[in-house]
Amino acid sequence: MAVSGASGGGQVVSLDTLVRLRRGLPTGADGPARLPVPDGMTAPLGCDAVAVPARFGPLVLPRLPRVGCVYADETHCWWIVPSDSDYALEWPAGVRYVTGAVVLDTPRLIHRPDGTVPYTPPIPLYLALCRVTGTTPVWSRQLSA
Repeated sequence: MAVSGASGGGQVVSLDTLVRLRRGLPTGADGPARLPVPDGMTAPLGCDAVAVPARFGPLVLPRLPRVGCVYADETHCWWIVPSDSDYALEWPAGVRYVTGAVVLDTPRLIHRPDGTVPYTPPIPLYLALCRVTGTTPVWSRQLSA
């Protein structure tokens, strides 16, 4: 789908572009906030987050080849992933993909990686979460006719 100006001379904007623009809008001062990227780090691919029940956090961490920024409170752990890491993935039940890394409260940073990028690679995170929740990855499921 594309949107263009009514005069016919306008710029064509795809739906994907509109979604990305919306994701980049700031949140209100009284509303939800984004998980902060620590000082000295950059997020060139944007930020989304994967929220999991806190009990899974200690089970997932040792299964990951690289761990980016991880935030936690009493009920959830959040992993920072690049924007659009939910594309074509069906995250396990109980796991929530959060566009823009927007949270209601500000959890504390419990892991900061070496380097300057805050990301946990999404595919290893997805596979680790499938493993600890007993979920078959979407690409391994049998197709029905």
